[in-house]
Amino acid sequence: MEVTLHFALTLEDGAVVDSNFESKPATFVVGDGKLLPGFEQAIFGLIAGDKKAMQIPPEQGFGQPNPNNIQEVKRKVFAADMELAQGLVVSFADANGGEMPGVIAEIGEEIVKVDFNHPLAGREITFEVEIISVKPATTH
Repeated sequence: MEVTLHFALTLEDGAVVDSNFESKPATFVVGDGKLLPGFEQAIFGLIAGDKKAMQIPPEQGFGQPNPNNIQEVKRKVFAADMELAQGLVVSFADANGGEMPGVIAEIGEEIVKVDFNHPLAGREITFEVEIISVKPATTH
């Protein structure tokens, strides 16, 4: 099925992480990988016009933080004039040549610890949706 919807992702403290309520609705095909499985499951059975807010636990959303995703990177890998700060998001090249963001977790003289976990890992998310339309997916 092809689903068109408005959505908002909100943290426990009410901070809005992402929302398209003020812009064009998003369209996806169920199972196409654009929406995490936990979010797809949360809207299962909803029809056009339905509005709903659901709590998505970390295990069904962005997962739990994995300690193995915190890597030690030699300080000299970073440009000498780069101002490193805890919480700074830095882009790294992955093994396939793509980009992978990491968050600076700790800065030492020789080693910088970089957290490659998703920034929302371990967080419960409120997933608010308004279903605009649901129709059979077309194949091209």
